[in-house]
Amino acid sequence: MGLSGSGVALLVLLGLCAAVLCSTTAPPLPPPEMLRESFAGKSEFRTVNRKLLGPCLNPGPYLAISVSTGGAAAALPDEAFVKVTVAGVLRPDRGDWVAMITPSNSSVSGCPFGGSNYAQTGDLARLPLLCHYPVKAQYLTTDPGYLGCNNAACQKRGGASGACRVRTCAATLAFHVVNFRSDVEFVLFSGGFGTPCVLKRSGALRFANPASPLYGHLSSTDSTATSMRLTWVSGDGRPQQVQYGAGKSAASQVATFTPAKDFGWHDPGYIHSAIMTGLQPSQSYTYRYGSDSVGWSDTNKFRTPPTAGSDETSFVIYGDMGKAPLDPSVEHYIQPGSISVAKAVAKEIKIGKVDSIFHIGDISYATGFLVEWDFFLHLIKPLASQISYMTAIGNHERDYAQSGSVYVTPDSGGECGVAYESYFRMPVVSKDKPWYSIEQGSVHFVVMSTEHDWSEKSEHYKWMNQDLSSVNRSRTPWVIFIGQCGSDFCNLCRATIAEVDLVFFGHVHNYERTCALYKNNCKGMPKKDSNGIDTYDNSNYTAPVHAIVGAGGFNLDKFPKIVLNKWSLSRVSEFGYARVHATRTDVLVQFVNSGTMEVRDHFRIVK
Repeated sequence: MGLSGSGVALLVLLGLCAAVLCSTTAPPLPPPEMLRESFAGKSEFRTVNRKLLGPCLNPGPYLAISVSTGGAAAALPDEAFVKVTVAGVLRPDRGDWVAMITPSNSSVSGCPFGGSNYAQTGDLARLPLLCHYPVKAQYLTTDPGYLGCNNAACQKRGGASGACRVRTCAATLAFHVVNFRSDVEFVLFSGGFGTPCVLKRSGALRFANPASPLYGHLSSTDSTATSMRLTWVSGDGRPQQVQYGAGKSAASQVATFTPAKDFGWHDPGYIHSAIMTGLQPSQSYTYRYGSDSVGWSDTNKFRTPPTAGSDETSFVIYGDMGKAPLDPSVEHYIQPGSISVAKAVAKEIKIGKVDSIFHIGDISYATGFLVEWDFFLHLIKPLASQISYMTAIGNHERDYAQSGSVYVTPDSGGECGVAYESYFRMPVVSKDKPWYSIEQGSVHFVVMSTEHDWSEKSEHYKWMNQDLSSVNRSRTPWVIFIGQCGSDFCNLCRATIAEVDLVFFGHVHNYERTCALYKNNCKGMPKKDSNGIDTYDNSNYTAPVHAIVGAGGFNLDKFPKIVLNKWSLSRVSEFGYARVHATRTDVLVQFVNSGTMEVRDHFRIVK
């Protein structure tokens, strides 16, 4: 459509710098392994930041962008599929694309010009840089009639009655938008993602209520199941409240996190958190949250989990979920299976008894692109607004150089656990010590952080050892150990003493089940019961069974054609989750394909 002119700005599409979130001192240069072209990028779109950006030459006099929100009001609602029409195109080109940008006043004038701010993220491109970034983008060829000019218009000479001077072409795209508080602009580019230049801007669109209370999600505070935490996001920092049950209410505590200075930064708004008390285990309650000044959420219904020591519990567990667009856009990070998993788990909640969800690391994959947290919270709201949504921290929430992580990788994009701990407040030891235990029904859950030091002399290890030693088996006969990065961590847990029954990990993006495994050796094999289900008899305990459940959304990992590990008994490379039901004498685990809801593997542990 147009040729790129000379430019000095760059579209920046890497993670936010850790200069503020990870450290209060000037950021040091990263280790050599982080200085690569684009550690966060695998697609062309995610490396647009490396490209010089300038105005297109000869953009054409007829170009126009119109935006329709689908309603009478011009302002954006909390959620919409926005129709964006580009018209007046003289020469349709495969390289023409539209980006959704927020905030709309993106400018190089506010960018930091210290090279160390960018070097810490692995970006050594020359400055200046455009600090903000496209949230998502679509090529105009998404409209199948664009290249063939099926939607043609006649540009007339001398007004409406004049002769047809030239034929121009148009395309219409649909963008899914959620309320991330700051205004939005749609920008037309040419030159593809490789040599982008700006053709036309739509002008700013604002949300009708940037302060709306949104994305409420629940979590357990302790093992009594008599209180629940509700966390939500708003553009207003004044305390709000949750109203629940028969006339009860609780005021919110309000937090946010300090803005970083470069890539991917977007104002997170304010994170509100309130604890609902005086509840009863395994009971349903209605609630709403917000205030008279900012508005109220819809009325929701939730159910408390069973209390510790009761006879049974049911839960769903998965890792590595993230999110995916509900439109044809490309985004910074896309996890293609996340939508099917979310929909399937919503069905589980609707048609069956699910007491809680455990999402064990690699939560949103925002990696510094904070708008993606909003999209993720929107995705899980139908689940997490109804039952307890418990989490474990993963490498894509925590790991970064100079941050104290066990692994020196840039996987969090500079978030260093700050965003995760703000959005998901678990019953942890303290800030940046994201390990905890909790009991529901017949199960004692131990949730570790695989991203923090767990060596034998560490505080983390001592806590785990003490927690495992304190389990009351008459109250909770089962111990389930949870973490993100799969390994034989129950060597660490002294499994032969603590008798951990079952271990769940993510990180590897598939499902796999082992024998009763300790130090990479099978200590026990299952036998088929009368229904043909593999059954492990823990009456004569030998070692824990390990299950990888990292098939929650990220691109799947394939298994080798020849598997040499004798301890690997079942392998499924499909999107899905584990559905678990535990009584006092039996644990049934089923891996469910999220697309078909077919059970693809199942096993029992009995005692």
